[in-house]
Amino acid sequence: MQFDRKRLSNDELISIYKKLLLPRMIEEKMLVLLRQGKISKWFSGIGQEAIAVGAALALQKDEWIMPLHRNLGVFTSRNMPLSKLFMQWQGNKEGYSKGRERSFHFGTKEHHICGMISHLGPQLAIADGVALAYKLRKENKISLAFTGDGGTSEGDFHEALNTAAVWDLPVIFIIENNGYGLSTPVNEQYRYKNLVDKAAGYGIEGVQIDGNNILSVLDTIKGVRDYCIKNQKPYLIECMTFRMRGHEEASGTKYVPKELFEQWEKKDPVKNYEQYLFEENILTVTKIDAIKNETKLYIETELSIAYNAKALVPDTAEETRDVYAVRKDTGYRIQDMGVQHPASPEKRFVDGIKEALHQSMQKHPNLILMGQDIAEYGGAFKITEGFVQEFGKERVRNTPLCESAIVGAALGLSLEGYKSMMEMQFADFVTVGFNQIINNLAKIHYRWGQNADVVIRMPTGGGVGAGPFHSQSNEAWFAHTPGLKVVYPSTPADAKGLLIAAINDPNPVMYFEHKALYRSVSGPVPEEYYEIEIGKARLVQEGDDISIITYGAGVHWAMDYAKNHPDISIYILDLRTLLPLDYDAIKEAVTATGKVLLLHEDTLVGGIGGEIAAWIAENCFDHLDAPVMRCASLDTPVPFNLELEKNFMAYSRLDETVIKLMNY
Repeated sequence: MQFDRKRLSNDELISIYKKLLLPRMIEEKMLVLLRQGKISKWFSGIGQEAIAVGAALALQKDEWIMPLHRNLGVFTSRNMPLSKLFMQWQGNKEGYSKGRERSFHFGTKEHHICGMISHLGPQLAIADGVALAYKLRKENKISLAFTGDGGTSEGDFHEALNTAAVWDLPVIFIIENNGYGLSTPVNEQYRYKNLVDKAAGYGIEGVQIDGNNILSVLDTIKGVRDYCIKNQKPYLIECMTFRMRGHEEASGTKYVPKELFEQWEKKDPVKNYEQYLFEENILTVTKIDAIKNETKLYIETELSIAYNAKALVPDTAEETRDVYAVRKDTGYRIQDMGVQHPASPEKRFVDGIKEALHQSMQKHPNLILMGQDIAEYGGAFKITEGFVQEFGKERVRNTPLCESAIVGAALGLSLEGYKSMMEMQFADFVTVGFNQIINNLAKIHYRWGQNADVVIRMPTGGGVGAGPFHSQSNEAWFAHTPGLKVVYPSTPADAKGLLIAAINDPNPVMYFEHKALYRSVSGPVPEEYYEIEIGKARLVQEGDDISIITYGAGVHWAMDYAKNHPDISIYILDLRTLLPLDYDAIKEAVTATGKVLLLHEDTLVGGIGGEIAAWIAENCFDHLDAPVMRCASLDTPVPFNLELEKNFMAYSRLDETVIKLMNY
C-alpha cells in the first residue's frame, strides 16, 4: 500500500493515525462486551475504518454526513462524547435516542450527523435535501451520504443520484464496496464491472479508490468536495474495501472464502498506515504503544461513566409527548371552530388551497414547493399555476418522477431549517414514497429529536371516473402512523386555514384534498392569512335523531342527505383532522343523539371509521341507544365505469344505513 502524504505535517499524520486507531480499538472492546452480554448487537466496521474517518476529516464540521452501520469513524471523528455513545449502544436514556434506537440508528444536529434507518436507501435523498439548502443559501458547503454495494440495488439509490444530477446539487455519494451484502456476493447483486460506472448513467463524475488507504480517501474526498462546490455538481466515489467480521456478529463469516480474509488482512487500513508512519520515522514503537495505551485508557474511562448511568425507567407520558415536535407560538390568527364568514368572498375549494400556498410562500421565504409538473405547467390540477413566475424556479421546483427521493429531500431541507411542501400528483402515487414517510418523516422526532417540517399534499378520492390508480382513499394508512398528522378538509375556508396550519406546523402533515371537491364546492373564504387548528373538528349542524361523523366528501353527502330528508334531525360532525382525532367533539356528537353513523369514502375494512367506532364503544357506551354503524365504500378497488363507481361509493348505501339506524 503506497501512501502519499502530500503537504501534511508530521503532527497532522499522527493526528490522522489517532483518529483511525480510535474506532478500531472501540470496536475490539465492543466485541468483548457483546460476548459478555453488555450490549445486544454490533455491526462491525473492522477493516473499513479509513473510509469513515477520511470522509469525516475531509469535510467541515458543520457539513451534514449520512452514515450507516459501519461508520463508527464518522461519529468519533466528529468528537462526539464517547461515554454518550456507549450509553446509546447500551440502550440507556442518556444516549442520543433516550433508549429508543439501537447502535447507529440515531442522529445529532449538534454534530451534523443524520441517523440511518434500517432501510438502507433513504439516507441518500436526505443528503440531496441538505445540499439543496446549501445551494439555495449559496453556501460553499456539501453534504455526504454513505451506501454499500448492496444498497446500490435499491431504487432510492437511483432516485437520489438522478435528482442530485438533475438539480445540480453539491453532494458526495460514497459506495463502500466490501464485496458482500450480508452473505450475498457482489456477483449476485449487479452486472457492472465497477459500481462507479453507474455515475456516467446519471451524467455525473465518479472515481474508484482504495478505501483502505486513509491518505488516498482523505485527499480524494477533499478534492471532490472542492469540485462539488466549484461546479455545483454531485459526485460518486466507490471505495474498495472489505469487512473482517460478519454483517453483524450473529451472522458469522462462514460464507466468505478463507483466501479473501488472507488477502484483505494484508490490506488492513490501520496496520498499514501504522507501518508507514513507523518506516518514515514519524512514529516509534514506543510512541505507538503510548498512543494505544492512551486510547485504551480513554475508552475505559468513558465506559466507566456509561456504566454508572441511571437505569432507564419508562415514562409513558414522555414517550407519547416526544412523538411530535412542539410548535412554538407564532401569533398567527386561528379561526374559531365552526365559525362561518358570510361577508367573505365566495371561492372554490381549489382556490382556498391555492390561496393558502400563495400566502404561505409570501409569509415564509424558506418555504420550498416540490412536485411533478408544478412549475410552468402549474401542477396536474393547476393549483400552483403562476407561482414560478412570482417566486422563481428555486422555490417552485419541478421534480423527476421519484417520489421517494423528493420526500427524502424534503426531510433534508428540514435539517437545515427549511419548510417544504411536496405535491403527490395523486394520492395513489404515495406508495412509492411510503418508506420515507412512514419510517423517516414520522419517526425522526421520536428517535432523536429532529423535526420534519414537511407537508405532503394528497389529491385524493373518487367520483370522477378515474379508476383504481387515481381514485383511492388511503388516508387510513397514515392515520395509523404515530408522528404524522393527517388533515382532510371539506370546505374552501377549511382548505385554506388547515393548509396554512399544516405549513406552520413543525411536524410532517399529510394533507388530503378531495379532487371531486376542487371545482364543485364553493363557500366564503376570508382573504386574510389565518389558520384552522389541526386536531379540532367542526360542528356542521346540530340534530336530535342521529349523528353522522364524517370528513371530506362525506360531509357534503351528509349535508345533502339532511337537506333531502327534513323529517330526520341529523347532527353532522366534520372531523377535519384524522390524526390527532378530536375525541371531545366525537363524544359530544355521541351524547347529542345516542345514535351514531360513521361515514367515509374509504373502504370499510381498516377504515378510520372502525377505530372511531371502537373508541366510542369503549368510552361512550352509556350514551348509546343503538350500535355504532358504519357506511363505507365497497371492499374492492375503485372501478372505472361510472355506474360501477357509483355502486362502489359509500353514498349509494347511505340511505339504507340511516334507515337501519333510525329503526333500531
